[in-house]
Amino acid sequence: MIKVYIKGSPFQEIKISGHAMYNIKGKDIVCAGVSSIVTTTINAILKLNQEAISYEAKEGFIRIEVLKEEKITIILLENMIDLLKELEETYKKNIKIEEVPL
Repeated sequence: MIKVYIKGSPFQEIKISGHAMYNIKGKDIVCAGVSSIVTTTINAILKLNQEAISYEAKEGFIRIEVLKEEKITIILLENMIDLLKELEETYKKNIKIEEVPL
């Protein structure tokens, strides 16, 4: 299962870890969807401001830390979370989103 942990409001940190296990590696549409959504969001934020976030990505793990709470950064991250929640609605056994208290 992919787990998405959201810390802070608006956002301080977002961690995404695990594998969806919907299908075998390379054919897992849930993992592909999450990867596409998150990668597109990170790239968009960095195109607008290289100093807005820092991120770490490795196999089965992504961590995004918000360095500057700019309006466009927050909007893009909110959009990312909304898209991930849509995946969660359809694939409840494969992705779970949790808000983590500060």
